Amino acid sequence: MADKLHFDLVSPERRLFAGDVDQVVVPGEEGDFGVLPNHAPFMSVIRPGAIAVLNDGSTERTFIHGGFAEVTPAGLTILAEEAIAVADIDADKLAQDLSDAREDVATAKDEEEREHAEALVAKYEAMQAVLAN
Repeated sequence: MADKLHFDLVSPERRLFAGDVDQVVVPGEEGDFGVLPNHAPFMSVIRPGAIAVLNDGSTERTFIHGGFAEVTPAGLTILAEEAIAVADIDADKLAQDLSDAREDVATAKDEEEREHAEALVAKYEAMQAVLAN
């Protein structure tokens, strides 16, 4: 049997995945990076995007927003502020959420409200980019 990478994906709500896989591709702050078994240890902040979990010839994609990835001799752990299976993203609802968030930016009453709405716009735009690819 070929070497496998132990991978954990954790969000504030729950552990989304724990198991052995062939490879994980992660959207790091400085670019995407792939993690294979026996990868050198390091940490990276995650940018909004999709992780790709490759295992036994299949690929599962999950949108992640915020958090960080840590590679240790024991494997890869991703602690994500938010994680949603790409297959579960409703494109129509996402388009409406993005439209609403853009409207909220335009009608914000103060800086804090505007910054919150802009953060939502950025998240929804990243989700749309993931769906397009």
